[in-house]
Order: sequence, then C-alpha cells, then structure tokens
Amino acid sequence: MDGLPHWHFSKTASRRCSGGLSATLLTAILSLTSLHAGAQAILEGERFHPVTAQHGMVATSHTLATKVALDVLENGGNAIDAAVTAGFALAVTQPRSGNIGGGGFMLIAPGDGGEPEAIDYREMAPAGASEAMFQDEDGNVVKNRSRFTHLAAGVPGTVAGLALALERHGTISLRQALAPAIRLAKDGFTVPQRFTAGLEQARERLTRWPATRATFYKEDGSAWQPGELFRQPDLAQTLQRIADNGVKGFYEGETARLIAEEMERHDGLITLEDLKNYTPRVRKPVHGNYRGYDIYSMSPPSSGGTHIVQILNILEGYPIQESGHNSAKTIHLMAEAMKLAYADRAEYLGDTDYVDVPLEGLTSKAYAKQLRADIDPANARPASDIRAGQPAPYESNETTHFSVVDQWGNAVSNTYTINFSYGSGITVEGAGFLLNNEMDDFSAKPGVPNAYGLIGGEANKVEPGKRMLSSMSPTIVRKDGRNVLVTGSPGGSRIITTTLQVIMNVIDHGMNIQTAVSAPRVHHQWLPDEIRIEQGVSPDTIRLLEDLGHTVVTNSAMGAIQSIMVGEDGTLYGGADPRRSTSSAMGF
Repeated sequence: MDGLPHWHFSKTASRRCSGGLSATLLTAILSLTSLHAGAQAILEGERFHPVTAQHGMVATSHTLATKVALDVLENGGNAIDAAVTAGFALAVTQPRSGNIGGGGFMLIAPGDGGEPEAIDYREMAPAGASEAMFQDEDGNVVKNRSRFTHLAAGVPGTVAGLALALERHGTISLRQALAPAIRLAKDGFTVPQRFTAGLEQARERLTRWPATRATFYKEDGSAWQPGELFRQPDLAQTLQRIADNGVKGFYEGETARLIAEEMERHDGLITLEDLKNYTPRVRKPVHGNYRGYDIYSMSPPSSGGTHIVQILNILEGYPIQESGHNSAKTIHLMAEAMKLAYADRAEYLGDTDYVDVPLEGLTSKAYAKQLRADIDPANARPASDIRAGQPAPYESNETTHFSVVDQWGNAVSNTYTINFSYGSGITVEGAGFLLNNEMDDFSAKPGVPNAYGLIGGEANKVEPGKRMLSSMSPTIVRKDGRNVLVTGSPGGSRIITTTLQVIMNVIDHGMNIQTAVSAPRVHHQWLPDEIRIEQGVSPDTIRLLEDLGHTVVTNSAMGAIQSIMVGEDGTLYGGADPRRSTSSAMGF
C-alpha cells in the first residue's frame, strides 16, 4: 500500500453541496446552531442533508482544519496528506482536544481495495512508571494523581504517528503538512464561541499552572472572546522545530529538553530517554462482517474495534431493521449486547505488546451466538449478573476525530486525544502545548473505575513502556472491497457505542450520513447499570424500557462523530456532527 496515487487538480475547483448550499454556508449554519444535549435540530432540513462532492471530502471538528486539509486535496495531495495536515492544524485551533502532546490511532484504507492498515501512536508509560504509582501506602487509589499531576502524562505519540503515516503513504513533506498549522499559530485565528466557553469552564483547573495561564488567557487573566485574534508564538516555534528537523525536532533537541525540564520541576517521570525511545506501531486492524459489510476498526491497545465488531455480531442475529430505529425493542437489544461487550472489555483488553488478548475469540460469530443466547428479549439483565464471557482461547473525553476521502477513494479515519478536555491542564513551559493525562486510562488498581466509570483489570495495569487501553474507534466500512463509510468519534467510553450507532443507522436503517450522525444516541457500558440517552428519544420509549427493567438516564450529548459516505457512483457525502458547534464537512 506504500505510495498511494499522486494526482493534480486546480486549486480553484468548485465546492458543492446538496441543495445548492455552499459548503462554507453550511459550515456557518453548523457553527451557529449547535445541538444542545444531542436534541436541538439545526435549521430544519439542514440537520438531515449531507454535504456532497465528487473529488474529495474532509470532515473535522473545526472549520479551519477542514479547510486547510481540503486545500491539500485540491492541490493534488492524497487523503493521508490531508489527514496529517488536519491533525497538526487541530493542535493549534482546538487545544482542548487536538494535540501534539497526546496520541491516537489512524486507520488507512486504499481506494484500490488493498488491505487497510492501522497506525498506533498511542502514548506510552514512561520507563519510571510502576503498577502502584497511583496508589497510596495502603493500596488505595489517589483519585487525582493520574489526572491532574505531571505523573498523569504518558509519552506523547502524535508527532511520531502523523509523521509515520506521511512517510509510508503521503506525497507531501512533513514541512508542507505543518505549514498551515505554523501559520495559524504564528498569525493567529479568530476565536469561536466554543473556544471561549471551554476556557471559562476549565478556568480553575487551567489557571493553577502559570504556563497554561500565560498561553491560553490574556495578561489580566480573562479568556479570549469570540471574534478576537488568538496567537500562540511558543507553539509556532515548537511546530517549526518539527518542520526543520523532522520527528527529532520534537523527541530530541530543544522541545525534548523543555518537556524533560517541565517534568523535573514537578516530579514527573518523562525523561529525555523516554522521548527518544518513543516509537509508533503499524498494526493489523480488527476485521468483522455485518450483514455483508466488512468492518475495519482499531485493534488493541484500543478496545474500540474489538467491541464494535463483537456488538455487531451479537445484534446480527436480530431483525434490527424491522424493530425500527430507537424503538424500545431495538434499544433494549443494543443495551444488552453493550453490557456483555463492556464486561469483556474489563477482563481481557490491554496492550498486545504486553498481554495476550483473545481477539479472534471475542470477534467470532460463534462467541456472539453464545452470548446472544443469554439475552432475554423481554427483560433487562442486571449488570451484577454479568461477568466476562468465555471467548475462544488466546491466540499464538475529550478527543477529536476526523475523516478524509480523496478522489481515488483512499480513506483515512483518525482519532486522537489528550484525554480530558485540555488533558492534564499542564502546558509545557516555553513549548506552548498541553500534556495529556492518559495515564488515567490504565487500571490505577484492577477493579477500580477510571474517570469514565470503566472498570479495568490486570491486562491494563501500569507497566513501563506499555500503552494504555483506549476506546478510540477509527472505523472504515467496505462493501465488495470498496470503501463506503469512514467514521469515528470522541467521547471517552461512549466512543464505541457512538461509532456503532452510526454504522447501524446506515446499514440497518438506511439513513443518509448526516441523518445517521445527527440522530439521538444511547449508551450502556455494563457499569454503572443504566442506559444513558440523549434528548430526542420518545418518553413512551423510555417508559417501555423501564418496564423491561432498565434504568434510563437522560444526559448531555454523546460524541461528535465526523463521517463520510461514498455512494456507488463515487459521490462523496459528508456528515459533520452538530453536537460540536465548530464541526464542518467540506468537499470539492
């Protein structure tokens, strides 16, 4: 798959979307009408109509990142070029989740039907990490040590991962991919309302660190306001060092020194040696089949692909289309399948470089049939009655996602994160970027839930050099060897179920991609034992679910999925999630 096709198009190629609306106008509509609590519709009609294009499509969580990535496609770059450009641009325009201080996963599927490839650039535990590092002398978990201290940061993987993708499959240089991000950091960009709201909400956590306060707030401590120009000179210099020196410009030299000194000042663990030794991995994606569609998603250390395939396998035995979208029967069956998958997640999933994960068993149709036999169509099974199943033997929250498809049908699905909104809240002094708090995704102590309520086991315990378990689920769906759906989402533990539902909305319910993205979502993760729903699910449906024995909780919006669908004639359909007000899909 090395050397995906090169091509050239005029930069002035027109951008088109359905109904005669320009993609820019649709983006403006999306920006002005965010989906509050997952239910407020965009202007009637626009919520349900995707952006359409013929040559290339980009869907990201920030308009500026979408635009610079689309410019790459228009100038002759391929999907990988555009994805890497978007990744660096989001690190500037969306610091709460876009990053160079975190890590993630990229799924690449060539348009010629060749084998998809996964790039794992998840953060790694420093060499000085230990199993009990987040416990006190009595063995109790110290709640915020894995979240809001320098110990919370894993060795960042984003720069190395994006650079590897470009090296293996790109057609432009790393310097070219970084140029828009450097410009946005140096010259600044106009602050949207969401940017201001985020800084206000996280003020107490962020301003306790002088470098974070100096980087993201004005001299008087106030937040930058919508319409004002926000510049990041330290970040611009950090990005320029990468452009000048490649990955060594981050993992060695000045930037590495700044990170190591930041750690030394605050009893952190990341050293110069940890940074120099960081290496992304090329992995084989998890592969399943659902109603004739091939599902490719991320393999461990992500749990996402494994459990998306597992849940789909269970649900394939039911006539979901006949039950109807978000009917009580459909939601009941989905919730029961989700419980079983999340129970297995707690028991079996971890970094396959360190532990054996029974992937073949967990994703097999036979195991799904076995689990399905335990589901009662008329009654909810209490979570307390569910334990991890017995698959075949072992084989010898604030995140952001973007999707790209180019003219040749090459597809990229990428999800990356610094974990919480603004990660640890700690900015590397002099470097201008936030550190992740991904160490919280390890099991601080087996059996104790993390910040998302997910239970962890021995397979995900802290070990030096290990990659922590994730729910990130970049996914590409194929039909007869052709890429037909590119999708993925942020959302912590809800990433898996958010991505699952978009796949089901398209395959089972025949929705266009914007409707599939906008529809109200549901979630169950085994513990706590409740179905979480967004506003927009019928009160009658909720009552029926409660009659079946479910506890139903209406909560805030889940995920912010950015998706692209490819029609049989090659037409591209972009669906940007209205739950995130800066989301946009653009094509040409």
